[in-house]
Amino acid sequence: MTIPRSSLYRNDTLTSVRPGLGRLVLRRFDPRHDSWEALTRLLHRAFAPLAALGLHCACADQDAASTRERALAGDCFVAVCNGRIVGTLTMEQSDTRSACEVYRREAVASVHQFGIEPGWQKRGIGRALLAFAAQWAATRGLTYLALDTPFPAAHLIAFYRAQGFALVDVVRFGGREYDSAVLSKAVARDAMAGSGSRMHCTSAFAA
Repeated sequence: MTIPRSSLYRNDTLTSVRPGLGRLVLRRFDPRHDSWEALTRLLHRAFAPLAALGLHCACADQDAASTRERALAGDCFVAVCNGRIVGTLTMEQSDTRSACEVYRREAVASVHQFGIEPGWQKRGIGRALLAFAAQWAATRGLTYLALDTPFPAAHLIAFYRAQGFALVDVVRFGGREYDSAVLSKAVARDAMAGSGSRMHCTSAFAA
């Protein structure tokens, strides 16, 4: 997905106007104004369909303290439409403690806690967040973006493949009763090209 030329980057914030969607803002989660409890409830709703299939991801029932801990392990971003948070993801650089070998690689940025409010799905918000994630990685000189999803969730694997991801591994994470598909895509060094501006990243964001 290409970010429109009309987009504006300021302090890790992207603002654009989408036909039929209105004003979409992608920004850092700000605990001074945003609620960990509300973000956790959003993740519960987003992952409820997977839980109904017996695929109990952590995001389906974790408490707010866990959401906060996982988010603060990286950079947490939210998608805001018409003043309401409708999506989120957390970005991490190389995670040397991960059970996933792909996530431990120095050149890889990984996506976690990625969820869209059910009523706002299939409207381009997930694609916008993934494009934003690729640019986050590019500004840090990383060359790959990776994420995981339940292997039985064929519809999610198809979605990620449509965004340019390829299956690179299958991992059984601790505490899960299913295998996870690990998908990755290359991040072009010119990922910022065409945006009409530069994204200014500050990794030292206060919790």
